[in-house]
Amino acid sequence: MNGLKPIKMPSAKEKVAAELRKAILSRQMKEGEILSLDSVASQLNVSAMPVREAFQILARDGLIQLRKNKGAVVLGITETYIREHYQLRAILESAAAKLAAEQGTDISEIEDVYQESCEALESGEAQKYTDLNRAFHNEIWSAAGNGKMKKMISELWNGLSMGSMVSEGDYAKVSIKEHGRILKAIQEHNAEAAEKEMYAHIMRSRDDMLTYYK
Repeated sequence: MNGLKPIKMPSAKEKVAAELRKAILSRQMKEGEILSLDSVASQLNVSAMPVREAFQILARDGLIQLRKNKGAVVLGITETYIREHYQLRAILESAAAKLAAEQGTDISEIEDVYQESCEALESGEAQKYTDLNRAFHNEIWSAAGNGKMKKMISELWNGLSMGSMVSEGDYAKVSIKEHGRILKAIQEHNAEAAEKEMYAHIMRSRDDMLTYYK
């Protein structure tokens, strides 16, 4: 046995919501586009139930409007929306990092995922970083010990936030360095530094996403 552990994946509804949110924020899905429950389920290879639940999450967030025929229509995205979305994520995730840095917190899962992320990049598996990126953040939310906060952040997640001129591999190289600084602060129980590094990490993601908008 090599000591590797299964990656803790998001629930089906969270995964669907993340994929749809990313597509809408990056404007791959345009304002006014009709989303069919069955079509989205087929494209993402999931059942209709998680798509229906994801639609409800995105409707509450103002990204889509539900239709009586079980479908939805994509609403307009503004620069203000993107900025507010990432600001909220930054506030919640930096608070989670601060809590995770407290003395006595079990951070072994965070360390394991970070190590696996480094190994994936060293072996050229940049695509695998998508799941490991989520797992790293998820372990910090878990270590924070606030279930309600974790649920809120999970529903805001939108996956990797890459600029229009940045490849997945290049993004992973930037992201892993930032993750390293976050982990170092948590390991040193430096709550203020952990909070600061996570906030900067999310704000950089915001700036990358804004390159799609502009």
